[in-house]
Amino acid sequence: MGRPRCRPFCVRKGGRRFMGQTRRAENLLEKDALGEEEIQHLVEQYDVESRFRRLSGFAGTFALCWCAAMSCFHLYTAGIGLLPTSIQRAAHLMFAIVAVFLLYPAHQKADKTKVPWYDWGLALLAAIGTGYIVLFFNDIAYRGAKPLPVDIVLGCMTIVLVVEAGRRILGNVLPTLAVCFLLYCLFGRYAPAMFMHRGYSVSRLVQHMYLTSEGIFGVALGVSATFVFMFVLFGAFLAKSGGARLFNELALALAGHSPGGPAKVAVVASGLLGTINGSSVANVATTGAFTIPLMKRVGYPAEYAGAVEACASTGGQLMPPIMGAGAFIMSELLGVSYLTIAAAAAIPAMLYYGAIFVNVHLRARALGLKGLDRASLPRPRDVLRRDGHLLLPLGAIIAMLLMKFTPLASAFWGIVAVVGVGSLRESSRLGWREILAALDEGARGSLGVAMACALVGFVVGTSSLTSLGLNLSNNIIYLSGGNLFFMLVLSMVACLVLGMGLPTTANYIVCSTIIAPALVKLGALPLAAHLFVFYFGIMADLTPPVCLAAFTGAGIAGADPTRTGIQASTMALVAFLLPYSFVYTPMILLQNVSLPTLGLLVGASVVGMVGLAAAGQGWMYRTLGGAERLLALALGVGAFFPSLVVKAGAALALGGFLLLERVAARKALERSVRES
Repeated sequence: MGRPRCRPFCVRKGGRRFMGQTRRAENLLEKDALGEEEIQHLVEQYDVESRFRRLSGFAGTFALCWCAAMSCFHLYTAGIGLLPTSIQRAAHLMFAIVAVFLLYPAHQKADKTKVPWYDWGLALLAAIGTGYIVLFFNDIAYRGAKPLPVDIVLGCMTIVLVVEAGRRILGNVLPTLAVCFLLYCLFGRYAPAMFMHRGYSVSRLVQHMYLTSEGIFGVALGVSATFVFMFVLFGAFLAKSGGARLFNELALALAGHSPGGPAKVAVVASGLLGTINGSSVANVATTGAFTIPLMKRVGYPAEYAGAVEACASTGGQLMPPIMGAGAFIMSELLGVSYLTIAAAAAIPAMLYYGAIFVNVHLRARALGLKGLDRASLPRPRDVLRRDGHLLLPLGAIIAMLLMKFTPLASAFWGIVAVVGVGSLRESSRLGWREILAALDEGARGSLGVAMACALVGFVVGTSSLTSLGLNLSNNIIYLSGGNLFFMLVLSMVACLVLGMGLPTTANYIVCSTIIAPALVKLGALPLAAHLFVFYFGIMADLTPPVCLAAFTGAGIAGADPTRTGIQASTMALVAFLLPYSFVYTPMILLQNVSLPTLGLLVGASVVGMVGLAAAGQGWMYRTLGGAERLLALALGVGAFFPSLVVKAGAALALGGFLLLERVAARKALERSVRES
């Protein structure tokens, strides 16, 4: 995130005042903010993808050119000429895996300033293994993917290199899981009876995982090679043009002056930034570097400040129009448009962020916190006057999606719009250095998703080769006794546990392959089932004991990580209830809509989230006692109950409770005034 710059266009009538406000906003953002080195250290501590080499000389130049070439390749195929699916996926993986071996060391203690000779060799072998598919795809297809000896050698080599590259950029969990699935394919005859199969030869395994679109080069990698990469690249271009600055300063201008303003700034800024950044940890580090110190300055406890930023940053993957990579994969798996996915996620996402906003407001009122001085804040109209044009590319993407353009085309023209619109102001104009940096950062930002999708291909490929997915689904149904609610609880636990070690995208793919079909068999709508596992895969970033987003926020705040994670889970309680709500009442996902019923669902959910916030923060117009908090909690949970009668009754009772609390608080205030 670059330092905001003010250019001569500001010097006109009222320009000096605008320039002065801009500088005060910069000073406010930078006063307590962490330095870049501190932020990078924290991100590396919790995000394996950030532990890359800082190269210079020939190696640095080559890596920069390679990543820029990767971005240019995807821009060409998105906007000018699409390649056959398998070639596109293989070329995408070739660029990604070579970049990983050049940028990511074999272990943490390795030198991060140079590329050793063996990594150059591994990068070359990886290029050969994946490039073979690019060059000889037609020949492979002509012979029906029947493996030749050279195919088996190159296939085995590529599988090993994909696992190693995945280990370097993602950690040990997903590569280990991939290896276990591969071993299951080979030695299935020795598995327990319910999972036993005849076992497959190395030749058959290589054919399935390497030469067809069932394994490494499956649907997941296809989504990474198209939609995901282009939206990551769009985010990089928008950030370079000043989009992050716009979101931060606009959030300051809109919410900074209100009670507990910095916490509300964190919610707004992180929500906006999260729509173009699919990484919870990176989002926490980017916006939390200035919002968390601001929150502590006005009086929020350190744990609470870290938890607010973690919740706000994690929710970005749930917020349309640009959600996490899993949403694009969901579109492909379900065979529905991405617009349908985004529309279905809209109301739950707004309820989530509404709940976080209410939580921080009540905590501010309970602590008697004030907002930031208006004089130190920019004015919304001034921010929009300077950088408001950068909202046009986002608007263009939304408009194109509504006009039924593909997400790929929408992202491509969104990037073009960023470059074009950015040229209208000198502060947002992209020169060739900024464009090159955006191409580089866009490619780097996609590497983790690309390798996760390639590794998950082994899981999906094993499921299709051995029917493991069907067996697991049937056994999960058996364990749940055929009861949908117990099945949902088991699924939630599985998603949260897998999320401790898997990136959110990989978590979703695994769970959508194994768990979602079981939910559908028990009566859940396919869209609701997939969003259910999608939500809980993301919530793993907030749920102790391994809650990476909360740990990152705690690191910036100087707080206890576990307590921060507990605070975050409490604050995001709505996110643990919403998935159950839209499985039982899918109308909230805009499915089979009846406006009166939808109004009841949304209204009850809004009242319920206020009740949950009051119970969590222990305040509603006045300090709540233990019994009052339990009552608010019970009624808040009831407002999300599947039964419309129970939902409406709980919402009405909760509304009455909140009204009584307001009356009681007013009477207490009047009594205090009389006594004084």
